[in-house]
Amino acid sequence: MNRRKNIYCGVLALALSLSSCNDWLEPKPLSFYTPENTYVDAPGLYAALTACERQMRSEFIGDGAPIVNEMYVADVAIYGKTDQNGALYDLDNDMLPSNVKNGVSGKNGWYWTESFNGIKYANIVISRLEGAEFTSEEEKKAVQGSAYFHRAYWYYKLVHQFGDVPYLTEEISTPRVDFYSHDRWGILEQSKLDMEFAYKWVPEQLARGKVNKDACGMLLMKICMSLGDFDRAIEVGKEIVARHPLMTERFTTNKNKPNTNLMLDLHSVEAKVDMSNTEGIMYVNAFPDVAEGTGTGDALRTHTMRNAVPYWANAGVIKTPDGKAGTAIVTLAEDKDTEIDNDANVGRGIGTCRPTNYYQYDIWTEKEKNDLRSPNNHDSWRRMEDLRYNEPGLKSSGSSWYGQPLVRPVDLSTADSIRCWYMWPHYKIFVPDPNRLQDRIGGESPWYVFRSAETYLMLAECYYWKGDLANEVAMLNVVRQRAGAEPLSGQVGIAEVLHERARELYYEETRHIELSRISYLYAKTGKPCEVFGHVYRLDNISGPGGTGINCKDNGVNFYFDWVVKYNNFYNKGVVVRYGEYRISVHHILWPVPETAIKVNTGGIINQNIGYPGAENNVQPLKVEVKDPSAN
Repeated sequence: MNRRKNIYCGVLALALSLSSCNDWLEPKPLSFYTPENTYVDAPGLYAALTACERQMRSEFIGDGAPIVNEMYVADVAIYGKTDQNGALYDLDNDMLPSNVKNGVSGKNGWYWTESFNGIKYANIVISRLEGAEFTSEEEKKAVQGSAYFHRAYWYYKLVHQFGDVPYLTEEISTPRVDFYSHDRWGILEQSKLDMEFAYKWVPEQLARGKVNKDACGMLLMKICMSLGDFDRAIEVGKEIVARHPLMTERFTTNKNKPNTNLMLDLHSVEAKVDMSNTEGIMYVNAFPDVAEGTGTGDALRTHTMRNAVPYWANAGVIKTPDGKAGTAIVTLAEDKDTEIDNDANVGRGIGTCRPTNYYQYDIWTEKEKNDLRSPNNHDSWRRMEDLRYNEPGLKSSGSSWYGQPLVRPVDLSTADSIRCWYMWPHYKIFVPDPNRLQDRIGGESPWYVFRSAETYLMLAECYYWKGDLANEVAMLNVVRQRAGAEPLSGQVGIAEVLHERARELYYEETRHIELSRISYLYAKTGKPCEVFGHVYRLDNISGPGGTGINCKDNGVNFYFDWVVKYNNFYNKGVVVRYGEYRISVHHILWPVPETAIKVNTGGIINQNIGYPGAENNVQPLKVEVKDPSAN
């Protein structure tokens, strides 16, 4: 036990040092926990995979968490901090190769750097397999499958965010500047074979937060769908839902609390640590008993309330009807933890991730009037009118507005309404923060990476591509009926799949990636899109190219058409202090960081069409696809 603990801590320290490198592929010197005395058996290699788990966790937690970047370049949300220059809302200006971001204002650069870090850690384990000792061949293959999962997890994201990227399959032990882009389709083909191997050999039951058989199955499904192998995706999906039924009854200690429901149960901290939760398949851990500390620091906090709740504490905007400053984070002592304490009741938000009208209103129809996930359910959602005027000065001055519900200011500007006044899904993002007495931003909690509800929605999409609309409706209705929505009937298409994903998976799915995947499928299959009446093509999926050409033509790719139709900000003339919300056809893929291309002097990493530097592209290399089961 002590030996394993020492190995775990040592490898974790190594992982932390590796993750801080400036160059996205630069190897760093090893600590005294060297490969020679660490990567010697299954426990040592599994400990090395904690670096991969840390990479996954960092996608979902923190101030401006990377996952919200995926949301606000899609249809469900936008970047809401309208007073910040250079943020990702005017994509024509702010998404350029020389200006990739890795901060609160955007994370497209984070995905490039940290995806390759995750791949690097996985490849270290894969490369060290042959030199390690195992108790059985099955144990070796289980470790190998877990490493394959982590590598494929990040490549699935990269090919849908950046297209053709360098494909790395082994540990890099010496500095290299000779990388080349590889064809995205070959990367997906190899990832599919790797995940077939992982799905066969990774055990079903493992500690929460670890890769397990059905997490491998979920990723295998996504890759199969990307390649158009819908039959295999359906086969795997049926096996997964048979082992992971949805939670349909109240099941946490919250069930006896007032103003709660099944959806609040499912997304509570209690549910994510409850081993009776059959719906959760893969989690990332951010909880006080994980290895990196006591859980009292911001590094493990989700920041979900900070990211997604409106900036209600802006006293300069949220005023009483008679013009007085209306709100404060710190209430009077006698009002702490009462209905007047907005900070305790909903968390202290700053409006970074602001939901669109599509997510707040458009997808909730009469059929969802009883849907527990919808704004119709006031236990699940919150409105600004649910908050109270609590500025202490109001009470001391005898104002009748103290303690009353907020009233929308009549002079609210466009920018202020974007950041400070909207509805939000309280049931999804409220994470109690007991270690903070005020300024509660979203405490420690595991977070779902995969749930079987998504498996059903993936099955529905597979049936859509196959033209089996009866089974598409049936799969959608499994998820809808659990939430209390009326069942669908008749002819449905891709729109209902995406609407249901938005209803069920807000702040869980990487929304832009899924829109990109569907866009490539339309272009690859030539299936006419019933939403827009277009047939899309692969040869111009990113538009005509050319430096400075921000093509905004309909019919080039599904991603652009969908986002412009359903996001009420992009290309609608919405102007804020530092720019206009704008998007173009080529933003289906993100720019490869200019620095990654320039320092790679011995090779060529292609730039995506539509961005400066794409004129220097060469034909991407083909991946030599190998079946790991044949070794």
